[in-house]
Amino acid sequence: MMKYFWFLAILFSSGLNAQSSKSDWLIHSVPQKTTVTEEDNTLVIQNGLLRRSFYVGKNIGCFDFVNLTNQQQLIRAIKPEARLIIDHKEYHIGGLVGQKENGYFLPEWLPSLTKGENDFMFTSYQVSDIKPGIQWKSNTWTGKFLAATGKELVLKFESPVNELKGLKVEVHYALYDGIPLIVKWLTILNESSKEVKLHRVVNEVLGLVEEESAVVGSPDEMKKQHGIYFETNYAFNNAMRYDISDQTTHWKTDSVYTSQVNYNFQTPCLLEIYPEKAPGITLKRGEIFTSVKTNELLMDSYDRQRRGLMLKKMYRTIAPWTTQNPIFMHLVSKTDDEVLRCIDQCVQTGYEAVILSFGSHLKMEDTSNINITRWKKLADYAHSKGILLGGYALFSSRRISDEHDVIDPKTGKPGGALFGNAPCFGSTWGLDFRDKIKYFFEKTGFDIWENDGPYPGDVCASTSHPGHEGLEDSQWRQMEIQKELYRWLNEKGVYINAPDWYFLDGTHKIAIGYREVNFSLSREQQRVLNRQNIHDGTLEKMGSMSWGFVPLTKYQGGGQEAILEPLSEHLKDYENLMMQYYGAGVQACYRGPRLYDTEETRQLVLKTVAWYKKYRDILNADMIHLRRADGRDWDGLLHADPSGKYKGMLMLYNPTKKDITRTIPVPLYYTGLTDTAVFREKERKPITLKLNRNYEADLVVTIPAESYTWLTVE
Repeated sequence: MMKYFWFLAILFSSGLNAQSSKSDWLIHSVPQKTTVTEEDNTLVIQNGLLRRSFYVGKNIGCFDFVNLTNQQQLIRAIKPEARLIIDHKEYHIGGLVGQKENGYFLPEWLPSLTKGENDFMFTSYQVSDIKPGIQWKSNTWTGKFLAATGKELVLKFESPVNELKGLKVEVHYALYDGIPLIVKWLTILNESSKEVKLHRVVNEVLGLVEEESAVVGSPDEMKKQHGIYFETNYAFNNAMRYDISDQTTHWKTDSVYTSQVNYNFQTPCLLEIYPEKAPGITLKRGEIFTSVKTNELLMDSYDRQRRGLMLKKMYRTIAPWTTQNPIFMHLVSKTDDEVLRCIDQCVQTGYEAVILSFGSHLKMEDTSNINITRWKKLADYAHSKGILLGGYALFSSRRISDEHDVIDPKTGKPGGALFGNAPCFGSTWGLDFRDKIKYFFEKTGFDIWENDGPYPGDVCASTSHPGHEGLEDSQWRQMEIQKELYRWLNEKGVYINAPDWYFLDGTHKIAIGYREVNFSLSREQQRVLNRQNIHDGTLEKMGSMSWGFVPLTKYQGGGQEAILEPLSEHLKDYENLMMQYYGAGVQACYRGPRLYDTEETRQLVLKTVAWYKKYRDILNADMIHLRRADGRDWDGLLHADPSGKYKGMLMLYNPTKKDITRTIPVPLYYTGLTDTAVFREKERKPITLKLNRNYEADLVVTIPAESYTWLTVE
C-alpha cells in the first residue's frame, strides 16, 4: 500500500510560488536539477518546474502531471502509456484500468486499479543522463543556448500475448533541467521470429483536464488544451509555421468521460500523438523502430508574448543549432569571377558567407570531377578569406520522370503531389539525389545548403521504388530519408536553410513568412510590410531561425521603384532595410550580383554590419514585440537578455514623413531589471529611469522621419 503522505509531501515541497520575476524560469536559472525517485510503488521524475508521476501496481500508469510553476494538474484520467495497432489488432502499452470517474482522479483509487488483458506489461526501468540527438557542429557565429542537461527515464514493456513474444517496447521520457519540458518517444525492438506490421504507433495518450465548459458544440468548435504545448519532429507542408505544419497532434473525445458538461460527450480532452499518413511500417526481425519525438512544454499563461518566449527557450534547449546566425549574401551569378568578386566584397564589408541563389550557375547534383574541382577551388578561396560558401538546390517542386515521380494513389499515375509533380525520395533518383548532395559537400567543403522544396509529405503509391514498400509506408520512409540527410549535414557543420519545419532534425533557418510578389512593390511599401513580417514571424520563433528578403535586383516583376540597384542611388532605403532586419536579429537574403557599387555604398554596408556585430549578442536575444508596423505611427521591438552585458536593446521606427516624439512605456520585466534602467540612445549620454510596478519605464524619445533610432538598456 502506498504511503499517501509521502506523495502529498512532494506535491507541495517541489513546487514554485506563483509567477514573480525572482522565480521566473524565463529570467533566472533554476537551481534544482532533474531527479528520478522511487518510493512505495511510485516513480517520480521532476525538475522543480514539472513533475510526472507513475504508479506501479498491476501495471504502470501516469496519474500525475503537474506544472509546478502554477500548480496546474493536467491529468484527469489514467490512460495507457502508448497504443499500437499490430497486424490490425490494438494493444495498449501499460496503463491501469478500472477508473470509474474520469473527470478527475484521486490517488487513493490507485491500489484498486488493474491491468488490461492483452496490455503490454511493465517489466523494469532505467535512468541515464540526457544524450543529444544530434552531435551538432557549428562553423558559424552562434548565439546563447541552454546546455541540454537532465535525465532520461526509460520504461520497459513486454507483451503477454504469445504471438507478440519477443516484441519489446521502451517508453522514453527526457526531462530537461531549467525548463518545464518533457520529451516522450517509443522504441520498438523486434526480437521475435517473424516480421511485424506496425499499422499505427501512438506514442502519447493523455486524458487531459478540460479548459472549457461547453454544454453543446463539436470538437472543432471548442478550444483545445492551453496548459500544455505539443511539438513533434514530424511537420511539413511549406506553411513556415509549426501549428499548420504539424502532422501528429490529434484532439479526440473521450466516451468514458461521462461526467463532462457536454451533452453529446464532444469535449476534445483526449490527446493522442501519431502521424496520420504513416499507417503501415514493416518491422523486420532484429530491427528497431523509433517513433516521433513529442516535446511537451507546460504553459503557465495565455499571453501570446510569454508563450512565444517559452517556445524560443525550448528551441534554444532542444535545437541549439538554431541559434547559429551567419551574415550571408544571396548571390545571383553566371560566372566564377562573379563568385570571386562577391567573396571579396564580403571581406570588404564584414559579411561572413555567400549563398549562390537560385538562377545561379551552381549545379550541386553534378558529381563530375570537373564540377567538383571547380567548386572546391572556389570554396578553398572563400575559406582562405574567412568566408563561408553555400548554394541552392531544388528537390520537390520539379518533374523528373514517370519512373521516379510520386505516384498518385487515386489515379495510379504520376502527379497528385503538393506541387503537382514531384520526385519520390524513395525512388532511385531520390536516393541518388541524397547521395549526390552528401558527395558534393564532402568533396567541395561547402558550408551552407539552401534546400528549396525539401520533402513536403507527398505519399507515393509506387511498389517499385527501392526506398519504400508501397503507399502505406511511403510518407514515413521518405521523411526518414530527408531527416537523415539533414542530421548528417548538421553533424558535418553544414548550415541549412529549408522552407519546411525540420528544425528538430537539424535545419537552422526557415523563411520568416512573406508573399513573394510583395517584393515587386515599392521600397516604401516593402519597408512597412517587412517589419510586419518580422513582427508576426518572430512571435513563436527566434530571429536566428528566420530569414527575410531584400531584392537588390528585379524579382517577381516590379519596376525601378521596387529594387535597390543602382545601390548608390538608394542608400537611405538600403540602410533602412538593413537596420530593420539586423535590428531584429534576422538575416535577409540580399539577392543580387553585389553588395556595393561605390565606396560610399561600401562604407554604409560596412558601418551597418559593424554595428550589428558590436551588439550581436543582444540583437540575437529574444524579442518583446512592442507595436506592430501600420505605417501610421511608430513601431518597434525590444530585445531582452537578463544575463547579458546589455539587458535590452530597443529598436524604434518611424514610417511617417515627419519627426515624431512619443512617450513609450517600455516593458522591462524580461530584462530582469526591477528598480531602475539606464537608457543610452545611439551611445550618447545615458538617462536613468525608474520602473513602475508593472516593470515599465516611460521613455520619451524622438524618432526621425522615415527612419529609426535605437537604445541600449543597462
